[in-house]
Amino acid sequence: MQLRYSFRVYPTTGQRAALARAFGCARVVYNDALRVREEARAAGLPFPRVGDLSKVLITGAKKTPERAWLGGVSAVVLQQSLRDLEAAYRSFFDGLKGKRPRMGVPRFKSRKDTRQAVRFTANARWRITSGGKLSLPKIGDLAVKWSRILPSDPSTVTVVKDSAGRYFASFVIETDPAADLALMPDTDTVVGIDLGLAHFAVLSDGTKIDSPRFLRRAEKKLKRAQQALARKAKGSKNREKARSKVARAHAQVADVRREFHHRLSTWLIRDNQAIGVEDLAVKALARTRMAKSVHDAGWSRFTVMLEYKAARYGRRFVRIGRFEPTSQVCSHCGVKDGPKPLYVRMWTCGGCGAVLDRDVNAAVNVAKAAGLAVSACGAQVRRAPVPAPRGEAGTHPKRPTQPVREQAGIPGL
Repeated sequence: MQLRYSFRVYPTTGQRAALARAFGCARVVYNDALRVREEARAAGLPFPRVGDLSKVLITGAKKTPERAWLGGVSAVVLQQSLRDLEAAYRSFFDGLKGKRPRMGVPRFKSRKDTRQAVRFTANARWRITSGGKLSLPKIGDLAVKWSRILPSDPSTVTVVKDSAGRYFASFVIETDPAADLALMPDTDTVVGIDLGLAHFAVLSDGTKIDSPRFLRRAEKKLKRAQQALARKAKGSKNREKARSKVARAHAQVADVRREFHHRLSTWLIRDNQAIGVEDLAVKALARTRMAKSVHDAGWSRFTVMLEYKAARYGRRFVRIGRFEPTSQVCSHCGVKDGPKPLYVRMWTCGGCGAVLDRDVNAAVNVAKAAGLAVSACGAQVRRAPVPAPRGEAGTHPKRPTQPVREQAGIPGL
């Protein structure tokens, strides 16, 4: 399995200028190739191949006075820019054929784009020095903040400048399946997960993980930064500084949310052999009044993490259909009571009389729909008081019933 490891890099002033030249040259070659292909399409001619574009737009252009400055960067960066355009066209046409979700037509890149990236392959002869620095051709040795050890030798490295002005080195790593399987302990536990807003995740064993709401907690800071940006004159340096502050504030929220998703997904994969989740209609929910909370939760990114980590570590990941009535069916007797409004968090089954927690019951049903052998005893359920027969009415003292979790000695959350 191929994975991507990203590390923060800290270029010097001269190295930032060299990276800016690399970003600009890659963008110019990309736009030139896109223009040539669009002209060929308008004329009814076949698309030029990457090799032909490379001869004209890179090798030939370097010999002209107008494009002589392309020789100031590594040729591999320019070649990879053409490969990126080829991949963009391939994704667009595959979307039209139904082989993948629809993608937009490739567009021209702008020098005003706040995110820039260049990629170096092994042909560029980049390397990691003995001192732990990243040596790139015609750029220099970049200082890298190594947060973990690379499991194997990387094949490519991509240098990215994000909207907040930070630089990252992203490595593509080929992992060893046998080594990955040895990292995880043996377990036979299975779990179903019900994702929500009040609680980010509720497990079929009754565990509830609170929603951190990172965006909601940072709203005041983001509001002040956005107001400061709105006061600056367009095109001024102060406006660019204010824009960077807004981008850094948003990047901080995204970073802590990603860290939360990684920690939670790793914990679930480590402690469970099989995991079942529900395929939520995130795009539809994002068009409701709960849109900000839905985006703040980041369910899609979390489930993607669960999926690729399960594939990496030999766990089973099952995604059930979004139309499964997980909140309408009793996890004990299977009776369907119909839809319920969102404010109903506890409900009584009309078939067996069990009082069910809505979220825990849904998590158990998710696990059952995924084909996982999950017992409903972990759910917060209890028997509702059942009227005694007429002949026995008033003959026994009333005894308060206890939830099943308390009878089993399971501590509450």
